[in-house]
Amino acid sequence: MLPEDVEALTTPAGREALAAAAAQPDGDPLAAAEKLRAQGFPPALAAAALTQVELRRKARAKFGTDAGQMYFTRAGLEQATRSAVARRRAARLAAAGATRVADLGCGIGADTIAFARAGMRVLAVDADPGTAAVAAANIRALGLGDLAMVEARDATGTPLVAVEAVFCDPARRTSGGRRVFDPRAYSPPWDFVTALPERVPNTVLKLAPGIDHALLPAGAEGEWVSVDGDVVEAAVWCGPLAEVPRRATLIKAGRTFELTGRGNEQAPVGPLGEYLYDPDGAVVRSHLIKELAESINGNLLDESIAYVTTNVDIATDFAKKYKTIARLPIALKKLRAELKARDIGALQILKRGSAHDVEDLRRQLRLEGSQSAVLALTRISNEPAAILLKPVDVPAAAAGR
Repeated sequence: MLPEDVEALTTPAGREALAAAAAQPDGDPLAAAEKLRAQGFPPALAAAALTQVELRRKARAKFGTDAGQMYFTRAGLEQATRSAVARRRAARLAAAGATRVADLGCGIGADTIAFARAGMRVLAVDADPGTAAVAAANIRALGLGDLAMVEARDATGTPLVAVEAVFCDPARRTSGGRRVFDPRAYSPPWDFVTALPERVPNTVLKLAPGIDHALLPAGAEGEWVSVDGDVVEAAVWCGPLAEVPRRATLIKAGRTFELTGRGNEQAPVGPLGEYLYDPDGAVVRSHLIKELAESINGNLLDESIAYVTTNVDIATDFAKKYKTIARLPIALKKLRAELKARDIGALQILKRGSAHDVEDLRRQLRLEGSQSAVLALTRISNEPAAILLKPVDVPAAAAGR
């Protein structure tokens, strides 16, 4: 999106086009476009308004009621921080005493909005002029123009002398939209990103969940965040902001749960118990399996696999809990016979440390029974294993915040 496209949508005519687009029923975009053109809207404005309405509907999951007033690009919406995650980050920065923050690589402005709402003054920059224009439009639409200023400029040339904290979210996609997995290909460059704490000690980096722990700045806190079971980001808290070596933060149904630890210790290995726990991805990514196992008096089945098992029914918000029914043979014919004998027809298949293709196995099993179950494909003491399970509902702990 070009800056002039954003400007067109924010004019009185653009707002009228957005209202007209929002009134169109879902399902037939060509018919909707024809109706808007029949109402006198230019084709380009009608198309832009219909796109914005579509993106606003999709954005509700991330931004709630704010989505109806905001502006988006497809890539910007996909990469934007969820509002619950941004609010929590802003609150933590504000609690640390930050009053002026630079948002480097602000995208459509999700974190800038959260920082401003937390009472901080924000200098937000993005290298793409169209994206910066979208962020600026969002700041104005939400009434935050007195606290946040957006500039179209390269992060590497942004002066940081007037800020007390820096938040940097380097671009992890190519100009064509492909994901970038090598940090050396980030924009701004990885060397610039990792040098930020030397310039402004209170620095927070938003990185991909798959970032190698070895690449984190020395002494920094690595935090992996999941929302309703999906791992959405890694945040690196540098300098005085680092509180613990590693943190797993789970946001579930609006509530937050945290597990902390060193992230470099091995959990004990032992036999299969009466319960199997499948850790949340944030716990796995933060290398806090040992801390989880310790909290539920459990052990691993294999030193390289993240499943935790116990003989005690203990509630935890950091893993899905299953009752162990039986260990089944891994060979296809014997496994099929066992499941048939148990009248299993609907089978959820989990896997950690298994080379099986889940959908291919499901087809080969040809299950037709009336019962449902869960099957975990994994390793026990470095040997392939299949474990039949029954889900156990675990309510959110009273200790959750």
